[in-house]
Amino acid sequence: MDTLQRRHYSRIRFRGNARFQTGINQWACEILDVSLRGALLDADLPPEIALDTPCLLEMILSDDTCVRMSGRLVHRAGRQIGMACDETDLDSLCHLRRLLALNLGNADLLEREFAELISA
Repeated sequence: MDTLQRRHYSRIRFRGNARFQTGINQWACEILDVSLRGALLDADLPPEIALDTPCLLEMILSDDTCVRMSGRLVHRAGRQIGMACDETDLDSLCHLRRLLALNLGNADLLEREFAELISA
């Protein structure tokens, strides 16, 4: 089964700046796509950062709006890194839901995914 078929949450292409943090180390990165449960990033991480490393992503939406996701690094391919989100605060989740609603174009699908996320 390929990666697209295994996904439970819709991803949208989204270009934006972010900060990616593991422990005390932090890197600037660019968001390539995002979902309710993760993100694909372009970042120049050192090779010693292993898969399953706990991390924090801060997506900068505006001067006063930021989406924070904590989770783990799940894949790497060159500069592209995939992060699975394990926890998001309520404000971040609301901002992310709004961002997805504006870009997904399918309110019913987003509502189903959001309900699945809440019940998990």
